[in-house]
Parts: sequence; structure tokens; C-alpha cells
Amino acid sequence: MTWSLDPRTFLRSLFDKAVAAALPSEQIGQHLPSPPKGRTLVVGAGKGAAAMARAVEDVWQGPLSGLVVTRYGHGLPTRAIEVVEAGHPNPDAASQAAASRILAMAGELGADDLLLCLISGGGSALMVQPAPGLSLDDKKAVTRELLRCGAAIDEINTVRKHLSAIKGGRLAAAAWPAQVVTLMISDVPGDDPSVIASGPTVPDPSTFADSLAVVDKYGISIPESVRRHLTEGAEESPKPGDHRLAQAVATLVATPQVALEAAASAAREAGITPLILGNSIEGEARDVAKVMAAISRQVAAHGQPLPAPCVLLSGGETTVTVHGKGRGGRNAEFLLALAVALDGQADIWAIACDTDGIDGTEDNAGAILTPDSLARARALGVDAKACLADNDGYGFFAALGDLVVTGPTRTNVNDFRAILILPST
Repeated sequence: MTWSLDPRTFLRSLFDKAVAAALPSEQIGQHLPSPPKGRTLVVGAGKGAAAMARAVEDVWQGPLSGLVVTRYGHGLPTRAIEVVEAGHPNPDAASQAAASRILAMAGELGADDLLLCLISGGGSALMVQPAPGLSLDDKKAVTRELLRCGAAIDEINTVRKHLSAIKGGRLAAAAWPAQVVTLMISDVPGDDPSVIASGPTVPDPSTFADSLAVVDKYGISIPESVRRHLTEGAEESPKPGDHRLAQAVATLVATPQVALEAAASAAREAGITPLILGNSIEGEARDVAKVMAAISRQVAAHGQPLPAPCVLLSGGETTVTVHGKGRGGRNAEFLLALAVALDGQADIWAIACDTDGIDGTEDNAGAILTPDSLARARALGVDAKACLADNDGYGFFAALGDLVVTGPTRTNVNDFRAILILPST
């Protein structure tokens, strides 16, 4: 078979299709509620918050006002809904100021009013109001530890919810008795609304005891004030059945599965058979890479579970336990580990990117792996295994010129991975 498309271009096109399928402008309008008798207040947080706010303004019939908070550099001009920018992945003073204002506005609503909440990935850091007795510095210290220890996102957000005055259903409780409608873009494996941005408007099934269990499981160092707060457990988050959340509903408007299906459709149009391996794959990035390498080799050697040419698609959120001092997020780490595992095997290409356009805290969305990545690196004096040991996926792919840089996409349906296996030539 003659391959008529450039593998790099093909893989990048799949990523672009995945992102496009999750853009707020494509999804918000069909999920909006009817205007209420009273006021409509729009609030929200996340990397897609500004784009979601603009999408609401474009189609909403009637007056509205509000405030959403997004990451620095992710804002957009809006007319009636104020957009503020704040820190991510570590919260800052702007995160707290925005959360405080949102809580105060929600608390002024009455029974005839509507709180329309726009939530996307990143909201946990961007909308931060420490629980009574805790400080922003406490929250920042815990966040830093959680992001480095290898904890899964549901574990991280379990802790966050129990250090907060706004997460874990507390925002909806503050708005009671108003109607609360939440539109969510999911960036978490399994699409659990209580985990997305730490679920500020949905009931929280987790407990203070669960939070302590996460802290102890990973042995992270936390301020004494935080441990005391978690141990005392003075004010639990609203649980399922709480009357203050009886009028609160949450709808998923974009998910990792939607993005993967869009990429699969694009692959089929190009004559390449897609296989979606899963939309909620978790685990250490380098361990997931080993598994993906083994599947890719099975395809190349035996045509199983499907013959080449094919593309293996997956999503979810891997983790990285940081031991080194290099740069790079989980997608660069995944690809570097995949490169090491494949050891230059011919005819296998890959892309791994975060759909929000930011891999970890870097300026790239991810990177592209080619069959000759290791050989080109060696020619430059770059040792792949040494880079992996130092968690320096960014440095490895930057040296090769293979970073994928998109800038903020203003959506977030988690990681996107595509491995292209071509017939042997």
C-alpha cells in the first residue's frame, strides 16, 4: 500500500479535529435552559470559561450578567459577562478574589433567579476560596505537593474540595433557593461531575476521611493547619440529597469521548482504520507508554487487534511522579517513554497533546514522535533515557523541533493520544 499522506500532518489533523469537536462555540447553544422569571447570573471557572461565556452571550435571549475566571492568556472579549484571569495550576490572589466575588453574587439570588455555571478543566485552581481557618498559602502548598506526587485527578480534587468554601457543591448551596444549571466540559476520566473542577455545584460523595486517606497514601507534606482542618472535619461538603441542591442540574456539553470519535471519523475519511482504546486511561505516563508500545508492536508484527495501516486513539489523564528537574508535562513524558520503549521501530508515529493547548506548565500542547526520533536525538548528543530519568520530555522534543505549539485552545477534554502504525516498507 502506498501512503499518500504525511504522517505528521495526518496526526496533527486528528488532534485538531478532536479539539474542534470540544469547542464551546460548537456545543453550548443546544444545552442552554430557558430564561427564568428573575435574574440570570452567569459564573464559571476553567480554561474554557471565557469561550463558554462568549458562546452563551451569542445565543442567550434576554438580559444576563456575571463573572467567569480563566487562566492567564485564555481570556476573550465579552459584552455582559466579566472575564478575569488567574493562576493555574497553582492558584494565586486573583483566583481567590474571583471566587470570593462569585460566592457573594450567588448568595444574592432568589427563588425566581437562575445561576448558570460554566465549568471546565482547571477550575479547581482558578476559583479558590479557602475554608475558614485556612489561607491561600495553605492551599498553594497542598496543590504543589499533590501535583508532584503522582495522585490521580479524582484524588487531588477530593482533597481540594475539603479545603474549600466554594467547591464540592458549596457554590450551589450558596445560591439556594435559586435554580442552578451547570454546563460542563469534562477533563476527567469517567466524566464524573463531582470531580470536574472539584464540582462546585454538584453533591460531593467524598468525605474528610477520604481526603486524609489521599494525603497519607502519598505521604505528602502538608501544613499543620491543613491536617488539623481535615482531621476535625467540622463542616462536610453538601452530600447527595441535600435540599440546597435539589434544584441544581449539571449537563456535560463536551467530553473526551466526543473528541476521540471526531478524530476517529477523520481517520476513516483518510482511509486509516481507527481503534479507540479508551477515553479514561490513567496511570503513570511512562507505564501507560510501555503498554501502548506493546500494543503497537503487536499490530506491526501480527496485525492484532487490527492490521496496519491503523491509528490507536486514547484519552484520559496520566500522571507523572516528578523525580528529576527537567521540563515537560505528562504528554511529553508519555511520548518520551514511548520512544524509549519502541527503540526506533520503523513505521510507528505518535502524537500526544493536552486539548487545552498546555502540557503541564509549559508553552506546548505536546509533541510528535517519529520512527527516527531516537536516532536524530543521538546525532544531537541528546540521551533519551537520561531525559526520561530527569522528567525532561520538553527538552528532548524541543531539541528535535517536534513540540506541538497551539496556544490556548479555550477548551479542555483532557489528553489526546494517537499512535499511527503503517505497513512495513
